[in-house]
Amino acid sequence: MKAPAPHFLLSALLFASLLAAEAPRGYYRSPGIHQDSIVFTAEGDLWKVGVAGGVAQRLTTHPREEIGAAISPDGALIAFNAAYEGPSEVYTIPLAGGLPVRRTWEGGGAIVRGWTPQGEILISTAAFSGLPNRQLIALGLDGARRRIPLAQADQGAFDLAGGVLYFTRLPRQSSETKRYQGGTAQQLWKLEPGAAEAVPLTADFPGTSRDPMWFNGRLYFASDRDGTMNLWSMRPDGKGLQQHTRHGGWDALAPSIGDGRIVYQLGADLHVFDIKSGKDRTLDIRIASDLDQLREKWEDKPFDYLSSVELSPDGERVALVSRGRVFVAPTGPGRFVEAARRPGVRYRQAQFLPDGKSLLALSDQTGEVEYWRLPADGIGSAEQVSDGGDILRLDGEVSPDGKWLATNDKNYRLTLWNLEDRTSRLIRQSQTGDDFGRYRFSPDSRWLAFVDTESNTFQRIKLYEIESGRLVDVTSDRYNSFDPVWSADGDWLYFLSDRELTSVVPSPWGPRQPEPFFNKTNKIYLLALEKGLRSPFQPDDELTADAKDKDKQKDEKAGDEADKDKPKVSVEIDADGIERRLHAIPVPPGDYMSLDATAKTLYWISVDRAGDDKRTLMSFEIGNDPEAKPETVFDSIQGYSLSRDRKKLLARREKKLSVHATDKPPAKDPKEAAKAEVDLGGWKFAVDPREELRQMFVDAWRLERDFFYDPAMHGVAWKAMRDKYEALVSRVTDRSELNDLISQMVAELSTLHIFVRNGDFRDAPDKVSPARLGALLERDESAGGYRVERVYQHDPDLPDHAAPLAKPGVDVQAGSVILAVDGQPTVDAPDLGALLRDKTGKQVRLRVRSAAGEERDVIVEPFSAAQESDLLYEEWEYTRRLEVDRLSGGKIGYVHLRAMGSANIAEWARQFYPVYDRKGLILDVRHNRGGNIDSWVLGRLLRRAWFYWKPRGAEPFWNMQYAFNGHMTALINERTASDGEAFAEGFRRLGMGKLIGTRTWGGEIWLSMNNPLVDKGIASAAQVGVYGPEGEWLIEGHGVDPDIVVDNLPRETFDGKDRQLEAAVAHLLEKIEKEPPPRPAAPPYPNKAFEY
Repeated sequence: MKAPAPHFLLSALLFASLLAAEAPRGYYRSPGIHQDSIVFTAEGDLWKVGVAGGVAQRLTTHPREEIGAAISPDGALIAFNAAYEGPSEVYTIPLAGGLPVRRTWEGGGAIVRGWTPQGEILISTAAFSGLPNRQLIALGLDGARRRIPLAQADQGAFDLAGGVLYFTRLPRQSSETKRYQGGTAQQLWKLEPGAAEAVPLTADFPGTSRDPMWFNGRLYFASDRDGTMNLWSMRPDGKGLQQHTRHGGWDALAPSIGDGRIVYQLGADLHVFDIKSGKDRTLDIRIASDLDQLREKWEDKPFDYLSSVELSPDGERVALVSRGRVFVAPTGPGRFVEAARRPGVRYRQAQFLPDGKSLLALSDQTGEVEYWRLPADGIGSAEQVSDGGDILRLDGEVSPDGKWLATNDKNYRLTLWNLEDRTSRLIRQSQTGDDFGRYRFSPDSRWLAFVDTESNTFQRIKLYEIESGRLVDVTSDRYNSFDPVWSADGDWLYFLSDRELTSVVPSPWGPRQPEPFFNKTNKIYLLALEKGLRSPFQPDDELTADAKDKDKQKDEKAGDEADKDKPKVSVEIDADGIERRLHAIPVPPGDYMSLDATAKTLYWISVDRAGDDKRTLMSFEIGNDPEAKPETVFDSIQGYSLSRDRKKLLARREKKLSVHATDKPPAKDPKEAAKAEVDLGGWKFAVDPREELRQMFVDAWRLERDFFYDPAMHGVAWKAMRDKYEALVSRVTDRSELNDLISQMVAELSTLHIFVRNGDFRDAPDKVSPARLGALLERDESAGGYRVERVYQHDPDLPDHAAPLAKPGVDVQAGSVILAVDGQPTVDAPDLGALLRDKTGKQVRLRVRSAAGEERDVIVEPFSAAQESDLLYEEWEYTRRLEVDRLSGGKIGYVHLRAMGSANIAEWARQFYPVYDRKGLILDVRHNRGGNIDSWVLGRLLRRAWFYWKPRGAEPFWNMQYAFNGHMTALINERTASDGEAFAEGFRRLGMGKLIGTRTWGGEIWLSMNNPLVDKGIASAAQVGVYGPEGEWLIEGHGVDPDIVVDNLPRETFDGKDRQLEAAVAHLLEKIEKEPPPRPAAPPYPNKAFEY
């Protein structure tokens, strides 16, 4: 073959160089390496490039994300995660490109962790674990599955012989934090062939050591031993530690090794570290892409992002905020308007000013959230109204005369702005961290009604006189009073208050410790602001009959609020004895919210707390008609509001807005009702993703600053952090990359409970999940199908929880072989899951051969992967309970709480009350995910037996009912989190018993997920710190230490051991023997015989 001419080679190199210079730089993540090839993720797709860098070649194009590339030892295949059909599964693709092949059928959750030396894909999955622990599976390309015998293992690397496994025992904890040293910190372990147990290698350091990589007799890994994630190595015995990179401030992420080179993410780039030379370099990679996800797109589902809806003063238009943009829609024919077009700016609330010509909206245009005046017709420029913002401003209320604006902020300051001279004054600053409810100006704009939360946590309504600055308390701090509404004539103040305290539970007698429950506590009240006023709801009597016609005329006049000749309302407040001028409106109590009123009608939302929290819009006529009853306006509603003239009502239901006159009921006929709907059918708008990504980055930074519990941001130079990470926003090409960048930034706070989640990701239409049968199945070619190794157990008291194979009439036993699914031989499919796609809840016909060789057909209804996971967890709980009964001879009860959410109190009730009278009790909060009901559980455990009832002919029983009268201990582990940790700390501090297990997660700065970005993504903030009576912060960053340390080691736990449970039983049995719980016998009956 003739060699190419030198000038041709030079031209080719020059062309490649120019192409690289012109191609854009992306944001590179999750690399894999083999010899001279690197595969990584950018734009949500897989790309391939040489180790020298240059222009990368795109390998995948699916709309959803492909990530986690690992190249096979022979360099032929790439294993990766993708969601081609909906759930994320493991796929392979040739390194040169080609058709992906699906390798797992779990319904989501399987993660590629590399390859074994034998050419199997190493996968992390929780599909086979009772507890939600991740375990390693070696998956052959022929579908053969080899479980690594470790109860906990998330990452792994084998030595060249494939015998010794080096593994990361725990997965990365879910919060975004740097320099984490809590109980869930990742550590490296080693399992040798035939060893009885795995051994830890990095126990000398409490921080993170992960990403094991084997090369040339040493184990390479990533660790934050110097405060930043860098590359390190050690000998196989954990000795001989060496640091190889020394990056400061940027973590080395997702390293992968191949042929003596380690590729990893640093910032938005990929680096390659050469082990032999010790040199580290940045790869200059370009992607030959049209950057499709940065191209302008059209938002055609704006209702999904609707955050604010307000009626115009006359009810003829609606102001809408969607995805941070402000629009004005006509309620009838007319022009649809975008009120402001400012790229990269987020608007939050938009409301009409009283003249109807302008809008007042919150905007982050200046870098802080300020109020701006916008033209309601979209023509003209915006004008800044407020200034000096140093924290997030919240929704405001404009006075009827348009002069005043009341607004709240994240420092809990209620501020009054003069919109004419743009001055402001502080009305009130909350000391309880609560907002001020719905604040309302009086009809004459001279007073502001608001809700203030007192130190005893009760809400109190106050009136603020703007001219004098006088504050008047109009309700007491004995009850919660809220939703103040001025009457149209200014004489009255309506409000809601929870003063109806009738328990639906009549006494403490009954199953499961019944306690008082106050349902339907709210009533509507009416307060006379001056003396001598007669309630419009007061029945007629002989002294008022003659004046009835005059009162009617007066009411009609007050109701004509649009009449230009009506006299101006002047509100006078007589504070003397005001608490005695309170009236209850004749409406039954309920769970009410969102009170409002016209001159003739009261409106409110009633919530069905005992059902599904359904909201119903109710109304009641203002007057003294004894036959008047509350009327249902809409039986299902999300929210509503009244126009400023109170003649129109805006209803929000599902994805519809409708506007109705308030002087008559809404039309019931569907055709007539449709005429009231606001036509949003053609509403869509263009979005510039590049500008939106930058805005969301800054917004995430600002919201973290404004919601974080410590104003000093843990001493972190927060503005410098913005500057540092914002420099990479220009490299971001899709939403996942933005989350990655935000995650790195917020992690600088070194705080837990900071989660970066969700967002507007690129999607695809296919969403097909494989169903499950509730059993461990293994492919058995020789048997002609899938062998049932075991059917997962359920609590027999709860038959609805049974696995599909365990249902009555199906009863497929272990040892059986599933031969066919709906007539299709199972051995012909790559996996049984392939035949069960889209079969959840549907009848499926199985051909089954029993262990005895008998074949039969059965009809089953498979359930989802999530339901199977729940069943596996239930099996673990059920078998723990049985084991405690066995080991203790029935002396000790067992309660496991998966989390501390509202639904988990049912777990408590199911498990505690049947064993409340035992001599010992194990409270198992291992793997507890947290919540907020620790005080419920602790309060029940604090109950004590202090006297005994002795009925005739029966055994005595104690008061307090269901008090536990024995010894207790609690089990904790590294996955006990958040409120589970609060429970554990409280259990010990309140003297209930010992904690047994391992140190917990360490997250005790509480949060609320209430700081979303424009596309509904979020970087949550840790908002409420926790400290003890000794004046020290509790738990955060370290976790709760057990009193008795017992670790469930990964190898023996895989084989069924539960040493923590055994230790708890042994501890309690010893306590019971040494200190038997008191069960005093009844004394002799008194002898009261009297001899006459």
